[in-house]
Amino acid sequence: MTEVIVVDPLRPDPAAIVRAAACLRRGGLVAFPTETVYGLGAHALDRAAVARVFEAKGRPGSDPLIVHVAALEDATPLVTRMPDAARALAARFWPGPLTLVLARAAIVPAEVTAGLDTVAIRVPAHPVARALLDAARLPVAAPSANLFSRPSPTRAAHVIEDLEGRIDMVLDAGPTPVGVESTVLDLTQDPPVVLRPGAVPLEALRAVVPSVRLRSSHAPAGGAMPSPGLLERHYAPWTPMTLYDGDPAQSRAALLQAVTDALAAGRRVGLLTTSEQAHRFRHLPVVIAELGSERDAAQIAARLYAALRELDAAQLDMIVAQSPEADEGLWRAIRDRLRRAATRVVGSRQ
Repeated sequence: MTEVIVVDPLRPDPAAIVRAAACLRRGGLVAFPTETVYGLGAHALDRAAVARVFEAKGRPGSDPLIVHVAALEDATPLVTRMPDAARALAARFWPGPLTLVLARAAIVPAEVTAGLDTVAIRVPAHPVARALLDAARLPVAAPSANLFSRPSPTRAAHVIEDLEGRIDMVLDAGPTPVGVESTVLDLTQDPPVVLRPGAVPLEALRAVVPSVRLRSSHAPAGGAMPSPGLLERHYAPWTPMTLYDGDPAQSRAALLQAVTDALAAGRRVGLLTTSEQAHRFRHLPVVIAELGSERDAAQIAARLYAALRELDAAQLDMIVAQSPEADEGLWRAIRDRLRRAATRVVGSRQ
């Protein structure tokens, strides 16, 4: 059985944190909240513990893990070089949802990095994550605490849904505030490359390092992934999902027609949509999961994975959704997650 310990998200019980830290030090697996999603933590320098993470999640060894540390100075032993850009970005965004890819030191097991000579590191901001790292006094490898390729967990219940009996402990501090994963920035390339868009927007990164660019949209051609979250299909519900992209008006019309046709064929349909668009479907027998206002990217990001899981639990034949119109700031990460969650994308603005 997986032990669930409820803690205050702002002032976690020190005794609970001490127990979780001891579990990590002896090679156990502890799920804990970060500001983005719940992570599945293991002692990053313990090969056996890291192997348990891959086994529990069903994660392929070609997908590297992010190592969480308490502060910038704790990252120094894990890398061969800490460039000036890393220090500048850390001063601006750490603690926070930015992951930096740096040259790996020999102390970091190859299992953590998918055999690559780089390591992904971040300093989380959530009070529970920070307390745990301070108490454990070790680097913690922590991918999202879910079955591989499933929507990331933003509540402890999502962790239990996927990993009950597979891990030792969950620190339940309620919903995570950001809801999509960290931005991953590769500083071993010149200019630096955003490998995965996330909670820190490209525009904010460029305010510190103007040369930062986005990676191409092409999936890696086999072998080790340079970053988590790069598979074409990821963060995905079990239920087939179609995402409507392209011109917004045409996409709305195509989505409505697809829903109408599916209902006429006797199919059970779920709709992932904004509050403003939900009214268009209230007269139809569809299951609607509202994400929030189309003007509020933060609200939609925080709700996205929970809504996908709710629709998945409704035993539907299909899910339909429409991409947001914007492709900047946090909207870029939301669009990325929706595209990877989809079985099929109709139309494209890329």
